[in-house]
Amino acid sequence: MRKVEVNLSVAAAPGRIISAFTDPDMLEGWWKVERTHIELREGGLYLLTWGISEHGFRYVSCGTLRRYQPGRLLEIGHLTYLHPEKPILGGMNLIVKARPEGTGSKVYLCQAGYPPAGRDEHWDWYYEAVKTAWPVVMQTFKAYLEHGSIKNI
Repeated sequence: MRKVEVNLSVAAAPGRIISAFTDPDMLEGWWKVERTHIELREGGLYLLTWGISEHGFRYVSCGTLRRYQPGRLLEIGHLTYLHPEKPILGGMNLIVKARPEGTGSKVYLCQAGYPPAGRDEHWDWYYEAVKTAWPVVMQTFKAYLEHGSIKNI
């Protein structure tokens, strides 16, 4: 199975790293998530939406919290992506780990569970989009946590 991984150092405590993936205001601040439903417990729902209009949601990502250790680890299982112009793509896994490093944190992100290349054009499209997006999005994440707002960068 293919996966997308990002490693980076962030000048923020591990608790803020994990909170940035679970706090609705922080998710809006760095990832422009418009609405969330997150149950912070193992087995809880993790749901993010973007592009809200009178017609509904443009993009939705959802899954189940497989493991949640505040300040250390967030693992979302059964990660599913909904896009109005694509089939539903699901069964992935997203892991975010944070550990202290100097005055900040070392962050590891991995989104896995993609079928092998060439098996399905929609999965290939999504994998390529995520492979390009996560490194860029995580730089925005880093800037948001280090500067308080991406508007100030």
